Amino acid sequence: MERMKKGRSERSFGRETKDEPYYNRHNRFKEVASSSSSSNSAPASPSDSPTNPQNLVGTCPDMCPAKERAQRERLRDLSVLERLNGDTSKTSRALAVKKFCRTISSADLNLSDIRPLPVLKQTLDYLMKLLDSAKFPFEALHDFIFDRTRSIRQDLTRQNLVSLQAAQIYEDIVKFHIISHQKLAKCRERPEISSLCHLNVEQLIKCLLSLYDMYRLIGKGKGISHNEAEFYSLYVLLHLGNSLPNMGGTLSLWYRQLAYSVHMTKEVRVAKKILRYAEMGNFKLFFSTVAMDLTNLQFSLIEPFLDEVRARAIVQFNQSCYKLQPFPLRHLSELLMVKEDELEQLCKSCSLETSMDVTGIKLLPCKQATFCIPKIGLPFNGLSTNQSM
Repeated sequence: MERMKKGRSERSFGRETKDEPYYNRHNRFKEVASSSSSSNSAPASPSDSPTNPQNLVGTCPDMCPAKERAQRERLRDLSVLERLNGDTSKTSRALAVKKFCRTISSADLNLSDIRPLPVLKQTLDYLMKLLDSAKFPFEALHDFIFDRTRSIRQDLTRQNLVSLQAAQIYEDIVKFHIISHQKLAKCRERPEISSLCHLNVEQLIKCLLSLYDMYRLIGKGKGISHNEAEFYSLYVLLHLGNSLPNMGGTLSLWYRQLAYSVHMTKEVRVAKKILRYAEMGNFKLFFSTVAMDLTNLQFSLIEPFLDEVRARAIVQFNQSCYKLQPFPLRHLSELLMVKEDELEQLCKSCSLETSMDVTGIKLLPCKQATFCIPKIGLPFNGLSTNQSM
């Protein structure tokens, strides 16, 4: 059975106060720009200084400013993806991408170091194409794009850019983090990958926050992104994860803040149904809805959470079934849309024993008191859609 594909999303992460708008980060955009160009700064030249901090327009024509390129060549501070013919001290305009810098000196903030919106879009398009590269391990690609997309977001914030084009950039960065979330989860048992997964999800949440801020600000001008519903639904689906960073207020509060027009979209309603089925323990409806009704982006986000939901199902069957009547693994694998041998391994990862009857049928004995979630995390098993519904 093929999983049907569709598309669209909204949410806050509980950052509002009673006297403050739900997404008030727009003011923080202005504060960052203002503090970066205080009256105590000494710009390199009057024509290049950011004289109006609330309306900065960068003038850098390249993915990486020429000054930074020269400095990084001199220091041999070039990523393997930026080196010209493998030379650690040589790069080019077509390869170098501006690095993220946490500390910004107001004296060094020049318009020639800030990329305008068209250059930021061009830079992101270049980075997204790198995701399909087979020349480098995915971890190396992820580290590079992870840093460079943070730099893109930094330039957007400095210029206080709020538009449909800026929202599209945030949407593409969210997609990058979701793709990374899915790919890194496949080898998260490795300690170094586990930390990358955590950092990636943190940045995914921050990007969604900024994107939702932008949707609300754009909405005041009646310019609405056609992807809005799908990206709002991602916040709901993130709640399937058991070990994600704290995301703030409750979903019920967020639902009340959500615009009715977005609340009633198919993407948000499907996300709510999936979360409700998981919480109710209706695993048959959960997996059938996942298989049939999610968009590709929604599925990529929740695929790493599927084994967490399966573990909840295993707990339920282990606790509720009759001790002297073990449950056939084949039936359970069909219900949970996972291969039988993968389900058996999942049970063993959770410290549950399996058995086999005289006819060779694998069974899950019930009422076992040894269940526990492994410290290194659950294995990664996708959706086996050839199982009977």
